[in-house]
Amino acid sequence: AGFKRKELSIDIQPDKRSITITGQVDESNEKRQRIARRNFTRTYVNYDDNLDLSSSKASFENGLLSVRVPQRPDVQPLSIQID
Repeated sequence: AGFKRKELSIDIQPDKRSITITGQVDESNEKRQRIARRNFTRTYVNYDDNLDLSSSKASFENGLLSVRVPQRPDVQPLSIQID
């Protein structure tokens, strides 16, 4: 919260199975009021390799960033019996 669209970036690396979201605050405008005052970087890794990272979509509405990553179509849920 508190970031503008131009201050956010999303880097997808399918070969590393990761998505990195970065927020860089523009320090040149000191009068700006904002909730988030620090820069951040957050990396999410798809260890199960069950997501289609290349088909990811992002939206930004009312100050909220949403990233949607679909599941690969060839990956089916697995249920096992408990002994």
